Formats: sequence, structure tokens, C-alpha cells
Amino acid sequence: MAYYLVPPDRKPVSIAPSLSRIERGVGTNSNEQYLTNDRTNANSDDGKNTSQLEQSAKSSNPTVIPEAILKRFHFTFLIRHPRSSIPSYYRCTVPPLDEATGFYNFMPSEAGYDELRRLFDYLRSLGAIGPNVAGQTENKTDHKEASEPAGKVQICVIDADDLLDRPNEIVETFCESVGMKYDPAMLVWDSEEDLRHAKQDFAKWNGFHEDALASSSLKPRQHVSSPGPCHRYLVCEACYLEELRADLFGGKKKKVKSKHEEDTEWHETFGEEAAKIIRETVDANISDYEYLKQFAMKV
Repeated sequence: MAYYLVPPDRKPVSIAPSLSRIERGVGTNSNEQYLTNDRTNANSDDGKNTSQLEQSAKSSNPTVIPEAILKRFHFTFLIRHPRSSIPSYYRCTVPPLDEATGFYNFMPSEAGYDELRRLFDYLRSLGAIGPNVAGQTENKTDHKEASEPAGKVQICVIDADDLLDRPNEIVETFCESVGMKYDPAMLVWDSEEDLRHAKQDFAKWNGFHEDALASSSLKPRQHVSSPGPCHRYLVCEACYLEELRADLFGGKKKKVKSKHEEDTEWHETFGEEAAKIIRETVDANISDYEYLKQFAMKV
């Protein structure tokens, strides 16, 4: 979601006006509180208020959110290889899913890897995350030694493939990083109340989470060889959906395909022009993915 926090195409950044200051409520001190890049101040020494909008040009902040607000969050970065995420997103922008999602045009700039990497690096530069990496602490013998120094937040990057292969271990490591108690029941959502809650939370993104809503748990994938591509669009689309469900919710893990195999599959599923666009978008984002991948938690 970092894509929505950063101006597109590396355009100039300015803090969102609605976030440039905090208004006092009724009955409180009437002085307005302004958010700056390095602190929150009410009145400066010279008696003048300094707004975040005036400071933004001097900041390396790539987002429209003030630094002071960004520092309030414990960030976790979920990444997925472009060879999986890009065709999956493309599928949501063409028939028949586009009617459900409301996304009718695929825009390569919406891949979001560049924006995610820039946000990640900015948070590291602030000290808002790091230096320790969740799941990568060397020679840890107990929780106390493995924990981050007081006031520090571990770098928490989760690769979707690692989560799908070893969901229990990854979620347990995540819980340890953010200070939650792990419970294996976190990976099961099979009650009517769970479904109601999921439908409510996913309602804004209709069409994007149908496979999740049809599932009841997250189980480790198993490694198998990948079948060859189908040669008819409808059959291939059905296979694509079945493989996606298996990938996400405890089925068989496909063997990593060669570029030629990927291109062939995308051509058979989406058509020649679409396959070309998907390939270009995948290749354009691999370097950012691989950069973030080096920080992914290991279990």
C-alpha cells in the first residue's frame, strides 16, 4: 500500500494538507500543534509556527505523511516476487474480474515496488526501523538477547513465498517481533464469525480476496512439478485460479518456471500484448524486490 502514500512517477512531494497540523479539540489549549519532520512543536522560539508544508521541501520523506506520524507505527513489509504479483494483479483488471474489482486498466506504475523500497529506506534512515532484522538475529540464545534495544523496532519483512511454505514459523516469528503472543489458531478462520469479519474488512476491495474468503486456513505448500500451459483461454484461466488457490491456502507449490515458460503461460492466459506488458513490468521491478528480499525474516 506504500504506492498510495507516495506521489506517482517520482513527482515532487508535499505533506497532505489534512496532516500538516493537529487541531486542538474543544476545551483544550487553543494553540495549534504543527507536525515537522523532526519534532512536534506548538510555538517556536521566535513566536512563529512552522508547518510541515514549509518543511517538506527540505525533507527526504518520500510520502505525504509527516515524519512524526510515520514514527508512531510498527511497520511490517509484505513482499512477493513480481513474477507472481504482477500477473495476479493484471488478472484483476481484465474480464471477468474487472467488473467485481472496478479496476478496468492495468497501470505498470501501480506495481508499487519502487515506492515500497523508498519508504523502507527512509524509515531505516530515520531509525524508525532497525538495525536488527526479525528472524535474522545471530546467535540468539534467549528472547532477551534477541530483542531490539529499548525504543527500537526490528526490520520486519515477510516474503509471501516464505509465508506460504512455512506459515506457522513465519507467523510465530512475526508475533515475536511485534510483541504478540503466538497462537496456531491464528492460521485458522473456519467459523461464521470469522467469515463475517473477513467479508466486512475486505468489502472495500471487492474481487481481490475471493480466494481468501473461500478458504478456512493457511497450510504449508508442498513442492511439485509444474504442468505445461493450457491451450485454450477458458481452460487456462480455470487452471490459473486453481493454482492460485493452492498457492495461497495450503496446496502444492509449483516448480519455478523459466522465463520462456512464464511468457508462454501469460500469452495463453491473457494474450500476446498483455504478456508483453506483464513481462516488462515484472522485469522492471525485480531489482527492488531483490533488494527488499535480503531483509526478509528467516526461520
